[in-house]
Amino acid sequence: MMLDRDAVLAMLASYGERPLDTVDDRIDSLDLAWLLYEIERRFAVPVRLGDADLARIATVDDAVTVLGPVVGGAAAVTGG
Repeated sequence: MMLDRDAVLAMLASYGERPLDTVDDRIDSLDLAWLLYEIERRFAVPVRLGDADLARIATVDDAVTVLGPVVGGAAAVTGG
C-alpha cells in the first residue's frame, strides 16, 4: 500500500466525480475531509492526526508527505 500524488489526485477527483485534469493542487477543508474519508475507506486505516498535522496539508504534495506514513504504517502492521 502506498499513497502517492496520483492516488491523492484520483481520490480528490472522486469528490463530485470531477475529471482528473480539473483537480486543483490546493486542498481546501472540504477536499481534506473527503481525502481523509477516502483514505480510511480505501486503505481500511484510521487516520488519527492532530490539528497541527492536519494544518500542514494545503497541497497535494503536503497530503502525500503527511498522510503517506499513515497508509504506509498500516501496511507494515497488516503485512500489506
